[in-house]
Amino acid sequence: MSKPDQRVAVVTGASQGIGAGLVDAYRNLGHAVVATSRGIAPAQDPDLLTVQGDIADPTTAERVIAAALERFGRVDTLVNNAGVFLSKPFHEYTRADYERVTGINVSGFFRISQLAVEQMLRQGGGHIVQITTSLVDHANSATPSVLASLTKGGLQSATKALAIEYAGRGIRSNAVALGVIRTPMHPQEDYDTLGALHPVGRMGEIQDVVDAVLYLDNAPFVTGEILHVDGGQNAGH
Repeated sequence: MSKPDQRVAVVTGASQGIGAGLVDAYRNLGHAVVATSRGIAPAQDPDLLTVQGDIADPTTAERVIAAALERFGRVDTLVNNAGVFLSKPFHEYTRADYERVTGINVSGFFRISQLAVEQMLRQGGGHIVQITTSLVDHANSATPSVLASLTKGGLQSATKALAIEYAGRGIRSNAVALGVIRTPMHPQEDYDTLGALHPVGRMGEIQDVVDAVLYLDNAPFVTGEILHVDGGQNAGH
């Protein structure tokens, strides 16, 4: 069980990049953390529990929330960070592409969020954060992104719907819509090109995303917000 005043965060897609940054940030704040991804390693920290699994499989979500409750007894924040981005002309997407992207981005959100909401209702409140993409709000012909818009755009709509449905029951729901963030998924030789996609002229950093999530987590009057952390992309070009 967690300490009486210890908050508990669940982070998906937690083995590297933004997810790993969020895990470290929550632990530095003293939160207990349940971190999940397909290849995540066991943790030695007693207040960090790792659960391996594919978040597209609903049984992974069930194992993650069950493990959180067994070890720590509650879930205060769920960060739906796991996601996949596949840029391809719309007519070239395959059925396998569709199933992979919708499986992780949509199914991966759905079941774990249901289970988190059930627990948050029992304990009297909580917070859910979705990580989405600013491309939902500004399509770019240089970056074909129909599957991202379909899935992450759906999450942004779901974020607002959850916020309104549970506003009177102590559960908040927000999203962070990203530009291109400097993570291991982007090769260094692409940094200048990717940076130029943003009005500020650079890529974002993992800490930018962490700061946004933590702001939302500590803003009790903010719910249903889509916070753009995109170097000005959403505002224009």
